[in-house]
Amino acid sequence: MKQSLQLRTSQHLALTPQLQQSIRLLQLSTLELHQELETLLIDNPMLERVDDPLDSAVRLLADGAINTTVSTQETEFAPAENRNKESDSNEAVNNQESAQEADTSPTLDDNWSFDDAPMGAKRESDEEDGRPQLEAAQISLREHLQAQMRVTVREIRDRALVELIIDAIDENGYLCESLEQIHESLPIDLCVEPEELQFALNLVQSFEPYGVGARNIAECLSLQIQRLPKIAFVTRRMALRIVQEHLSLFAQRDFTKLRKCLECDDEDLREAQVVIRLCNPKPGLAFAPARSDYVVPDVVVKKIGDEWQVMLNQDVMPRLRVNQLYASLIRQQKGDGQLGSQMQEARWLIKNMRQRFDTILRVSQAIVERQYNFFSHGAVAMRPLVLREIADTLGLHESTISRVTTQKFMLTPHGMFELKYFFGSHVATETGGEASSTAIRALIKQLIGEEDSKKPLSDSKIADILGEQGMVIARRTVAKYREALKIPPVSLRKSF
Repeated sequence: MKQSLQLRTSQHLALTPQLQQSIRLLQLSTLELHQELETLLIDNPMLERVDDPLDSAVRLLADGAINTTVSTQETEFAPAENRNKESDSNEAVNNQESAQEADTSPTLDDNWSFDDAPMGAKRESDEEDGRPQLEAAQISLREHLQAQMRVTVREIRDRALVELIIDAIDENGYLCESLEQIHESLPIDLCVEPEELQFALNLVQSFEPYGVGARNIAECLSLQIQRLPKIAFVTRRMALRIVQEHLSLFAQRDFTKLRKCLECDDEDLREAQVVIRLCNPKPGLAFAPARSDYVVPDVVVKKIGDEWQVMLNQDVMPRLRVNQLYASLIRQQKGDGQLGSQMQEARWLIKNMRQRFDTILRVSQAIVERQYNFFSHGAVAMRPLVLREIADTLGLHESTISRVTTQKFMLTPHGMFELKYFFGSHVATETGGEASSTAIRALIKQLIGEEDSKKPLSDSKIADILGEQGMVIARRTVAKYREALKIPPVSLRKSF
């Protein structure tokens, strides 16, 4: 076999750095986008953010006086009505400065803000008070119990043991260690008796909230039932017997066996059930710190007139531009090659950011057009929709629609939804049409919400009701949708 050189021509798809960045920005969530942007702002001096929160901070001069001069960024993006109130002399100075900076100002592609955003992304006037609201400090469960201990226990040794019990209580209010484990962890030379720990535990269990310091849920409910006011003696005794001896039957709603074990009628059992439901199985959660898990929408849908309008959320859209000083140096050929490449990267980023939000807006508008009935009537009117339908309409690839709809959220009058929520499989109907799986789940939730609690609907009965409405659906599918909605089975929904 002889070696030889051959020249061939072929075509292949190459992803340029600009295209790779565009794809990466498109699939990022809002939080990830801002984190990526902060990294790029640090690495690239040519790129600057106009909506920097530090721009509105108070600045001091060298002598300690407050700098009242309006910065260039504030002047450029100040509202028009504020600029019209300036004096003629200030306007002349501003016009002269603008004329001097005209030669060195960046081009249209060098900056992007809300003024360049697609229609619907304009910032509305904020009439609310922007002053920060102070939140009162919230005490923890441990601090609440210690405050009661200081006014109840006087001996130093007893305080130490009570505080030892308090430290072993978790955020739900339960004692996470047994008294034997606590006793074994204590030094022998302290000579602490198990009876002393039991006495300290009894003191803690007498504190508020009632039920704190319990070792299991039965003991927690018992402590609360014993302290509930205005409860008949017979009802209180039956409720205590249920939580101490037959709590599993009560949780399973097996009222037939429960009546046999307690030898009571429906009325007595119903009164005991009301008492048990007054208790809190996790009394310590009232002192747990509030966790604010929220999602910022990328687009907002509002009804204006008779039409549903889609608007980009201006609060998540950064305002970027190329640094004017460095841009003027490059135009005057005073910058090196690295500044030129960084300036090109900054322009790519600004262009890709504009393209990202424009694509999100286009996809959202196409979704609203096809799910118009959902916005007018709710989830029961959702129609089947697949990614390919939106891709063919907008002339984009199906993978692009998948990136746009992942971790992007839409705020609607019906709530906050991920864009993927509006896509779903279909279920055949008797007339040959199709029904969305989302609409099926909404109907199942509606049927269960309107059912008689004494005779709840089984999965087979729900399937029959949907079949009467023309939707061909199996019992297993109903069970799958019910579990996805986190609705318990018929046995746990039954009451007496």
